[in-house]
Amino acid sequence: MNITNRRYKLLSDFERVHCFLTDIYNLETLNSYLLPQYFEYDHSTPYFNLFKAHRIGLWEDNSNIVGAVCYEFSLSNCHLVTNSNYSFLLPQLLEWAEKELSETKDGKKILKVWITDKEKDKQKLLKQNGYEMDYRFPVKIFNYDKSFIDRKLPSGFTIINGIGVDYKKMHDCFWKGFDHGDTPDDDLDGNMQMCNAPRADMSLMTIIVAPDGEYACTLGMWFDEKNKYAYLEPLATVPKYRHMGLATIALTEAMKKTKALGAKYCFGGDGEFYTAIGFETIMNRELWKKEW
Repeated sequence: MNITNRRYKLLSDFERVHCFLTDIYNLETLNSYLLPQYFEYDHSTPYFNLFKAHRIGLWEDNSNIVGAVCYEFSLSNCHLVTNSNYSFLLPQLLEWAEKELSETKDGKKILKVWITDKEKDKQKLLKQNGYEMDYRFPVKIFNYDKSFIDRKLPSGFTIINGIGVDYKKMHDCFWKGFDHGDTPDDDLDGNMQMCNAPRADMSLMTIIVAPDGEYACTLGMWFDEKNKYAYLEPLATVPKYRHMGLATIALTEAMKKTKALGAKYCFGGDGEFYTAIGFETIMNRELWKKEW
């Protein structure tokens, strides 16, 4: 072994880290839920702090990435991931995270680390280093061996994909659907950037259009060709169109598209909506916190 570690170089390392996360994907533990699609979506949103990316740490063995420490959108929330044969590096990754990814508030440093409850080695490491579990929520998937829910589209509504999307209408849908208020701002670039991420497939985006042409519900979907799963992100319904079954219809349509591509299951959100339409909990995400 010839293991070295260094800082992440955003422009040259993004693709290599994405491939690393794809290669180490493991449904048994989900590698702290740092799925490659999540990593890409994170980088493509306006909430990701590009100017702190150099604080992400990489470990390499003969130039092959074997471990990574990265934050989620901004500093203080982070992930520690390794190739299964290099889990002995985890103490080094945590040391890097505490130095580079922690934030200082009221004179104290704070770091939060995401893991899953299947990662017993990480649980043990965090406990030994003074971390306590702060929050947990379920990870849910829809297995494509099951039947999809069949709901009819309300009269006057239509379904389209994201090819040729109207960015203003999409922006307005996400703005209102994520409860930011009734008056969207004019900053379309964040959503445009997301739609132009390297693996964003606009044919998988599913949009339900209201009779007056407004986008009532918009959903993004990602497909992992190697590991054969779908990943939902994001999904929003404008408040006045809720409780009409639109999110169920859009999600079902998108899942059918990815099943046709070879996906075996789809990752969804943690809310009761997902359970109601057939998603099942396979494990829990845990957020461990330390102040010092």
